[in-house]
Amino acid sequence: MSTLSDRPHTAVLVVDVQNGVVGEAFERDRVVANISTLVGKARAGGVPVVWVQHSSENLVKDSEQWQLVPELSRDGSESLVHKTYADSFEATDLEDVLASAGIGHLIVSGAQTDECIRSTIHGAMVRGYDVTLVADAHTTEDLSEYGAPTPDKVIAHTNLYWQYHRAPGRTAAVQKTDEVTF
Repeated sequence: MSTLSDRPHTAVLVVDVQNGVVGEAFERDRVVANISTLVGKARAGGVPVVWVQHSSENLVKDSEQWQLVPELSRDGSESLVHKTYADSFEATDLEDVLASAGIGHLIVSGAQTDECIRSTIHGAMVRGYDVTLVADAHTTEDLSEYGAPTPDKVIAHTNLYWQYHRAPGRTAAVQKTDEVTF
């Protein structure tokens, strides 16, 4: 149970699945298809979907690179959170969006695994949320030329450590897209 005991509901969080973020991402098409499936399951189950879009000098708001990938479409009733930091909670209205809907459990998907996904799942846990990371619905680009592990290893490591992550009164979990139920 979440430490946000007055928030019994769940939401799906789709982080930064934008043209300029996932264009060169590892297994991009498979991951985007899994996110699409996850969003469809959430909608069918009446579970809110919250979309997050990052902007920066290299990802200019309203540019083609900033747009969500064409395979995904946000329903006009679904919340959209604009961010400029890796953690989707930092300097955004995400907490207000979640609080107003009584959300205490987040199911997280998106990109980049080694930056915005990690920052957001940790940020959520620190703020009192239960967090499920969707194992096959997050990705990252290959930064191995800079000394990082290859994307498959970044994703596998994140899934591995998150399944064992815990905090008082909060839970962390890792599930594949086909295992997520609402």
